[in-house]
Amino acid sequence: MECGELMGVAGSDYLRWGRESEASRAKDRHVAGFDWRKFGLAVAAFLAAAALIGWPWLSGIVTIPWDAKATFLPQIQFLARSLASGGDPGWLPYAFSGHPQIADPQSMIFSPPFLVLALLNGAPSIWAVDATLLGMIALSGAMLILWFMDRGWHWAGGLIAALAFCYGASMAWRIQHIGQVLSLAYLPFALFLLDRALARTSLLYGVGAGLAAGFILLGRDQVALLSIYLLAAYAVWRLATARFPLRAARLALIPGAGGAAACAALIAVPILLTALMTAESNRPSIDYAGAAKGSLHPALLLTLVAPNLFGAAGRMEDYWGPPSFAWAGTDLFVAQNMGVLYLGALPLLLIGFAALKGDLWRHEIRFFTVAAGVMLAYALGKYTPLFQVIYSLLPGVQFYRRPADATFLVGALGAILSGYAVHCLMRDPVGRSEQDPRRVFILGIGFALACMAAFACALAIGRVSELSKPIALAILFFGASTVLLIAIRPNLRMMPRQGALMMAALLAVDLAINNGPSSSTALPVAYYDVLQPDTKNATIAFLKTHEVRNETRRDRIELAGLGFHWPNASITHGLENTLGYNPLRLQLYSKAVGAEDHVGLPDQRKFSPMFPSYRSPLANLLGLRWIATGAPIETMDKTLKEGDLPLVAHTPDGYIYENTAALDRVLFATHAAPADYDKMLKDGGWPDVDLKTTVLLPPAAARFAPEAGKGRTRIVDYSNTLVELEVESDKGGWAILNDLWHPWWVAELDGIPVPILRANVLFRAVAVPPGRHRIVYRFQPIEGALHEVGLYHGDSDR
Repeated sequence: MECGELMGVAGSDYLRWGRESEASRAKDRHVAGFDWRKFGLAVAAFLAAAALIGWPWLSGIVTIPWDAKATFLPQIQFLARSLASGGDPGWLPYAFSGHPQIADPQSMIFSPPFLVLALLNGAPSIWAVDATLLGMIALSGAMLILWFMDRGWHWAGGLIAALAFCYGASMAWRIQHIGQVLSLAYLPFALFLLDRALARTSLLYGVGAGLAAGFILLGRDQVALLSIYLLAAYAVWRLATARFPLRAARLALIPGAGGAAACAALIAVPILLTALMTAESNRPSIDYAGAAKGSLHPALLLTLVAPNLFGAAGRMEDYWGPPSFAWAGTDLFVAQNMGVLYLGALPLLLIGFAALKGDLWRHEIRFFTVAAGVMLAYALGKYTPLFQVIYSLLPGVQFYRRPADATFLVGALGAILSGYAVHCLMRDPVGRSEQDPRRVFILGIGFALACMAAFACALAIGRVSELSKPIALAILFFGASTVLLIAIRPNLRMMPRQGALMMAALLAVDLAINNGPSSSTALPVAYYDVLQPDTKNATIAFLKTHEVRNETRRDRIELAGLGFHWPNASITHGLENTLGYNPLRLQLYSKAVGAEDHVGLPDQRKFSPMFPSYRSPLANLLGLRWIATGAPIETMDKTLKEGDLPLVAHTPDGYIYENTAALDRVLFATHAAPADYDKMLKDGGWPDVDLKTTVLLPPAAARFAPEAGKGRTRIVDYSNTLVELEVESDKGGWAILNDLWHPWWVAELDGIPVPILRANVLFRAVAVPPGRHRIVYRFQPIEGALHEVGLYHGDSDR
């Protein structure tokens, strides 16, 4: 068989476990049997197809939109700017009045591709970020080809699998979710290294597999979680189905221990930081009812045949799939692009042929067949009983809100199955061909039933007129794929290279058209000009030129109702924002300020008892001076009348107002008043005191009462993770820093550690004696996290 000639280690040889001499001979056969020329051909063909599919983005005509720009791009720009200036990206001052960035999975601090980009480019452009992501996707495809061939499977199977893996299903339609895309992109690396670690009982490969698994886990998203469970199950399956399971398990101990140690060393600190932040966040866990709202509706399985069947590539108001304005009553909350499963017509046909032949139940692929079914059931969420069982039993699932995220794994496993189907075809192209007419007929019936189901859905919703184009494209590509397979099959034994390249070419065209640029995956670069570091945007220019930063004052701004991609523009341009866009926020701040996930639309600006209006004590303490809105401010803050806040500019984007009552960033209080913070957060009542000279503290901390005197605080140095103040007073008091209180900040007074008091509900204060003193605040997340879990006691004043 060709695969045996290609690799020399296949079938039972690949799974054989024995004495060291046997493992050594297997290793020698791996090295000697691998055909690097065929690997090079497969990778070259894949990269050519990748260039075709990715050209709209690589050319700069369009860019990856939505979360890729609104969430991830500003975070990557902040990381790059911080590193270029020699700063520390651990704390983010430019969203939500301060955010523990190092603990945020979306910060990209622990993402190798974007960390490298940040080190190379201190101000990465929109194109640079897109190109880095597309490059990583292409690299994962090349690694999938290597894994296929390393298993003794045909290079053509690896080529088709790589195209479907990288440019099918959620990897194409949800490319804007950069973190999840990267989590899946590491999976081929982990599979390759894990297989080699088990086949060779190699400590080195075991460590490599552990590191690859660690990079997956650093994504800290649901795709990462499911990928790790998949890898763990695969390792168990490999050992359990070995010829001698106990011997296999014993020999796997050393590479397994090495991998576990490497993985733990890589992920321990980031996972701990994220776990502690999550516990104090707005979403410490998701209950089953909340998670079930993120299920994949069964009707979306029709997108396996026609990706744009429901209009996922168009405008939100035109989309008619579940859930949507047209298809209501599902009690689901998923975006229109989240349920598209299209891998290409050729891969689906190949999977169908292989399934009818029984090829997908062979030992070497059976695990992936079962895993694909499990992941599909998981994605369907509340529509199958399996998800509730998994939700109840598997650790980590309770942290995530969308079982539909499993569509990433459904696509990946479907790609592997399609590649294996190609391997079987190339290995035995004419075997049992007398059954082909029956199989073609069965698959044709399946296709017809899918079209009939689509028609029934459209008829029920009243969208029959919108079926013509997606069904026509489905008929075109499924028909072309069927004709191609029938035409090339008799000649595959004599001309395997030509047949493989023809299949790859057709699939590349199919994916470029059906999974190509759409409103969900590509928008004009100019649309996101405000997120370019060198933008000339009038609103940003006004805020940059009018904000004041001096020894007492650091103005904060707010961007509200200006558009989906605007809230985090403050991160791009170094403007200290009271809000932002992030599904994971500190609960204390969210409750106090009314901060929600997003504030792209005017009606998304919510207020709270403590922050009932832009004219409120908390707005003033935050130093919120400049408020840019997409609608007149009195339509958003119903307590305001026109003219209550001066309108200082009207730009093409919206309106800019000034809150002249905003307070300085640093204050000196000569008096303290006890306050019940929980009660204040609940009912919004503020004690009747002058917040310029009086600090609100918990009752126990407010007992110290110096004699009335005078004092002054000024800012000496201010960076992401270090703030230095100089304080001078005649009687002593409290130096107040109106930055967000967080337990991972520490303070020193004249070089001696002192406690940071939580002041005025949200902020920081240090008690100071009379005289002149220097206060230094440092953000120390690792020590702070270890202190929280009882593993660090180096600072008794923390």
